[in-house]
Amino acid sequence: MEGCKQGDHGKHNRARNNECLMSCACSSMKGYRKVLIAVNGSMNVLEEGLRIARDEGCWVTVLKVIPPNEGDLHLTGIKNIEDIFMSGVGKSISQIRNIASSNRTLIKIKIEEGDISKKIIEVAEEEQCDLIIVGSKKRKGIKRLFGENVLKKVINNSPCPVLVVGR
Repeated sequence: MEGCKQGDHGKHNRARNNECLMSCACSSMKGYRKVLIAVNGSMNVLEEGLRIARDEGCWVTVLKVIPPNEGDLHLTGIKNIEDIFMSGVGKSISQIRNIASSNRTLIKIKIEEGDISKKIIEVAEEEQCDLIIVGSKKRKGIKRLFGENVLKKVINNSPCPVLVVGR
């Protein structure tokens, strides 16, 4: 039985070519080389993403996106918003490193500021990721009706498969 090359299996008609499906599954169980884990406050997505990356034996980039600042913070008495953001980001980075260390996984951490879905997609393209892992949380009330759906935008515009991890 002749197998297809790694990565070529998506090009075959799987309904008619069971041979390809069987040989692909046997020839290469490790399909991912680079994984992007987008953290959104919940460390559950990070832990699950690191587990998958460790099982697959692939490189990991952890991304934390800070939404852009909108509005005039001088009206609230806040003078240096960058210090406030960076203190929160510093805590996140420390937490990410601790979880990665306890999972014995080497990671690259990227902090970006901007539109969350666009930054996730940009970093996935820059890093040439094979998989994006994102978290999902249920939204209630008015946010559910009128809020932006970051997850939907990432899934619809992603250059690679997206795995959604619930809380």
